[in-house]
Amino acid sequence: MKKTLIAFGAALACLGAAHAQSNVQLTGLVDMYVGSMKMAGSERKSVVDSGGMSTSWWGVQGTEDLGGGLKAGFMLGAFFQGDDGSKGRFPGDTYFARDANVSLSGGFGQLLLGRTSAPNFLPSVFANPFGDSFEVSPLILHENVSFYNGGVNYSTTPSDTGWSNQIRYTTPDIGGLTINVAYQFGEVATANSKKNVGVNATYRTGGLMLTGFYERAQVNNPGAGLLADGTKQNWMLGSSYDFGVVKLYGTYGQSKTKDNDNYEGKTASLGLDIPVSKAGTIKAAVAHTKMDTGAWDGKHTTTTVGYDHNLSKRTDVYGVVMNDRFTGLKSGTSLAVGIRHRF
Repeated sequence: MKKTLIAFGAALACLGAAHAQSNVQLTGLVDMYVGSMKMAGSERKSVVDSGGMSTSWWGVQGTEDLGGGLKAGFMLGAFFQGDDGSKGRFPGDTYFARDANVSLSGGFGQLLLGRTSAPNFLPSVFANPFGDSFEVSPLILHENVSFYNGGVNYSTTPSDTGWSNQIRYTTPDIGGLTINVAYQFGEVATANSKKNVGVNATYRTGGLMLTGFYERAQVNNPGAGLLADGTKQNWMLGSSYDFGVVKLYGTYGQSKTKDNDNYEGKTASLGLDIPVSKAGTIKAAVAHTKMDTGAWDGKHTTTTVGYDHNLSKRTDVYGVVMNDRFTGLKSGTSLAVGIRHRF
């Protein structure tokens, strides 16, 4: 009996140790705003909407310590519209459009399989003061939000901010430098060579941040088996420097599409953060894109000024004013006030 109790206690101890080596976390963000929105060439719309400064999402992530410095991990992340409870960033978006992957990591870096961010995403977020806002960040709007004029899409990112069916390798931190190499399979039997490839890099030291990416895309996202009309390429270089009293941002990039449109775009952006208290920051940014299709050329300029105030480590409130101009269209001005909570 005594031996049985000892064995049972040892089993419980082992179970507890194994459990301590694994963790699963519920995480996410809810961002809601009230706004009067008008982009260039559009009609004004008053809204209570989701995702003013960050797209609302929820997810589950976890890791398991496999021993010897090796860890297994997973991430499942879904976007949603907080104003009406609908799923995704837009109608028809896949459920786990943010993340759906499994990974192994260790001293060699990380190897990931599944859906995760495309090479363009993090460098663009790091290099502008409005982060990942698809509503008010000039750089993100120019790169990722479809702007059609004469049937041509003038957004510069070739294939979404996330790639499905992806193999991604991430290097360990090498003196402040991290590199991601990504390959997305097209998964179309009749076009087996179609794929997306890309790379990004970020370097940080002191107040300096340098980043950049390159992508060559032949596959659309987020679904599988969606081939692009042609081959699209884009690249961007970006940087920021924190002087304490002000943080400055800058980017320059180019995008080319080889299909019926033969679109070329060149985008430059500037931005700044000015802390005005321990909790509040004034933000300003401008992005300018010059477009050429051979038959038509034009310019797109977006300027945003805002204020972001932290109520706590997880909750902030913000207000922004944005002006949008596009060649041949009437300009638009938007105003938004919102709250963002992380959990």
